[in-house]
Amino acid sequence: MRLTGLDIARFLAFTGMVLVNFRIAAQVSGTNDWAFQITHLLKGRAAALFVVLAGVGITLANARPALMAKRALFLFAIGLLNQIIFPADILHYYGVYFLCAIPMMRLSPLGLLIASALILALSFVMLIGLNYEAGWNWITLEYSDFWTVKGFIRNLFYNGWHPVLPWITFLLFGMALAKANLSNRTTQIKLLTGGIIWTIAITALSHSFQNELELRELMGLSPIPPGPLYILAGIGTSTAMIGATLLATPLLTRLNIATWLATPGRQTLTLYVAHILIGMGILEAIGRLDGSLSSPAIFTIAIAFATLTSLYAHAWSRINSRGPLEALMRKITEGQAK
Repeated sequence: MRLTGLDIARFLAFTGMVLVNFRIAAQVSGTNDWAFQITHLLKGRAAALFVVLAGVGITLANARPALMAKRALFLFAIGLLNQIIFPADILHYYGVYFLCAIPMMRLSPLGLLIASALILALSFVMLIGLNYEAGWNWITLEYSDFWTVKGFIRNLFYNGWHPVLPWITFLLFGMALAKANLSNRTTQIKLLTGGIIWTIAITALSHSFQNELELRELMGLSPIPPGPLYILAGIGTSTAMIGATLLATPLLTRLNIATWLATPGRQTLTLYVAHILIGMGILEAIGRLDGSLSSPAIFTIAIAFATLTSLYAHAWSRINSRGPLEALMRKITEGQAK
């Protein structure tokens, strides 16, 4: 079953990641203007939605464990190559999320939620008991020993940009969510309203810790460090966004907008790599990753890039329904490309 609203949500998640990653790459200094505030709200939320949607997708696709493993290894390899250029890469983490999720693919929704809760609890214990600062230079955002065995494992599972513990929680939640009747309007309304209420409640709970110096950071809503309330808030915003896009799809279809948003949402692997190689590559070539751009300027550039990707995806879809990297992954993992 393929729902257009999920593809739309995937493209919106990608756009949010472009906004965040372009700002990081451009070294835009902290301000309080509208562009910075919008991007700040998306930090960690867009990527969380991206991972939740991956969980929804693998469940709806009913992928075989062997195929999942092959795709996981493909993403891991592509991600490590991408890591050389962009240290905040998410793809190699994705590959490990998939590998770790394989034994849990046949769990019930309740089983998946219980597994998520246990992983979240374990991650919180690790956050308290281990040195989260290890390997990091927070001024330059460089990870000193990433390419060592110890540093790589630590970064991958504990204190990287998107560590398996606890980020796999998003994937497992998406797998559980996919078992609901997502095509049902009542379900969609429940996702939207439930996600909003949940997010408001978690946000209020987080704010209640603001005067507790020892707990303020651990119970914050920032993705660094990824405390339990950040994960729970990310689940809430992702649920609300999925419900909203599913509900809005009929209207967007009547307005002839849905296809323009959904088509690039089916090619996000290609577009993710493109926003680094092409988008950031062009900015670097013209010398604009030096902190000289204002927050509104990099915001506008990011939106323009996302718009161009929609045009590209439409043109490419006339040749192949899958993006170039999606087709390559299919050819390598399944021995065919369509």
